[in-house]
Amino acid sequence: MTPLHLSILVAMAKNRVIGRNNRLPWHLPADLKHFKFLTMGQTIVMGRKTYESIGKPLPGRANVIITRQADYEVPGAMVVHSLEDALLICEETSNSHSENFIIGGEKLYRQALKICQRMYITEIQRDFDGDVFFPEFDRSEWEETQRDKHIAENEGGLEYHFVVLQRKSSTV
Repeated sequence: MTPLHLSILVAMAKNRVIGRNNRLPWHLPADLKHFKFLTMGQTIVMGRKTYESIGKPLPGRANVIITRQADYEVPGAMVVHSLEDALLICEETSNSHSENFIIGGEKLYRQALKICQRMYITEIQRDFDGDVFFPEFDRSEWEETQRDKHIAENEGGLEYHFVVLQRKSSTV
């Protein structure tokens, strides 16, 4: 069986804000392109609220939505009721080149932090007001393998970094 490659993909402010009123509190087109580049052809796993903030299944990707609502259906997406069920779908659809992405929200990130091997973080270099936060995690358990610094032409010259963290131990 192919080992499951599970990664978190998140954009977060310095104060760990990831959302406000079920939307991103910033507008960074380069981050959206980065998201598309990483996830195209892969499986993305999200909570219901994250899906509803996007509004439709994302094309070119297998969309898995986790919800507690028993009768929730989305044409063009797979709906499950737990992270464990989502991981079973990922195992069924994965090959040696597959990467499965957890793309939000807060509760799902909290669950996935314990089991993912990699995190792709867009670190927004400013605090934002918000009502959804990325969970705190022990950075000493992760090795930074990449950091690309950028300045947005919009958003008042907002600085952001594309960062890749790899879990140090293989005991996941």
